[in-house]
Formats: sequence, structure tokens, C-alpha cells
Amino acid sequence: METDLSKILSIAGQHGLFLYLAQARGGAIVESLSDKKRMVAGAKNRITTLADISIYTEEGEIKLREVFLKMKDVLGDKAAPTAKADPEELKDLFAKAVPDYDGERFYVSHMKKVVEWYNELKEFASLEFTDPDAEQPGEEKAE
Repeated sequence: METDLSKILSIAGQHGLFLYLAQARGGAIVESLSDKKRMVAGAKNRITTLADISIYTEEGEIKLREVFLKMKDVLGDKAAPTAKADPEELKDLFAKAVPDYDGERFYVSHMKKVVEWYNELKEFASLEFTDPDAEQPGEEKAE
């Protein structure tokens, strides 16, 4: 099954990733990917979809979806190093996966988040992603 990154959320102050289920009066109903517990993420929480996140490169930015796919090419079936890995190991991974990442603006702390998310998606969802540019059933493309 493909993962739709526009429905996978990172919530500030909460560990892990969440699946968007529905709109609630005071925010969104979400489900933790790892333990399947549901909760309401309030409107005051800083909620970000993984589809909206990019990392800085020398040429501009690259969407997280593309970063995950490039990491998968480098890692194969192995998991990414953990967030507790040596910073040089993380830098080495990103140098292979995204050789033109901007070291001035894409910090080790960002790398730690990305590898955590990658491993969580690998374990609890899928690293096969829906294509945001693909035509949805019943939709017609404008010419």
C-alpha cells in the first residue's frame, strides 16, 4: 500500500508521526503510526504534513518525498541510522543520498528528524509513496 505523505503529520511536542483521520471541532483527529492510539491534535498545535516539508540544497529545495526515495536507493532494505548515530554517519548518508544538500542550512538536527521519520515510515507504513502529481480517479487534467 502506498503512503500519502499529505496525510502523515508531524506534531510539535509529540514524538513520532501521525496519520490524519478526520477534522474535529477543535483541530484534527489523528492516529499514531507506531501504537495506533488516537487523539485530537488541537488547533494550537503546530501540525505539518510531511508532503509540505523540503530540505535545502545548493540549487534550492527538494521535497521530503524525494529525499526518502533517494535514501531508499542508498540504503536498500536496511533501516537508516538512528537519530543517536554519530553526526558524521548521518552526514555521510545524506552526502550519498542528496549530495548537493546545503550544509549551511540543513543541520544535523534536521538529519536526525528525517532519519527518525524514514525509519518510522519504513516500519509502520510504506516507503512507496502516492504521486501528488498523478491524476486522481474521476479527475481530469486541464489542458
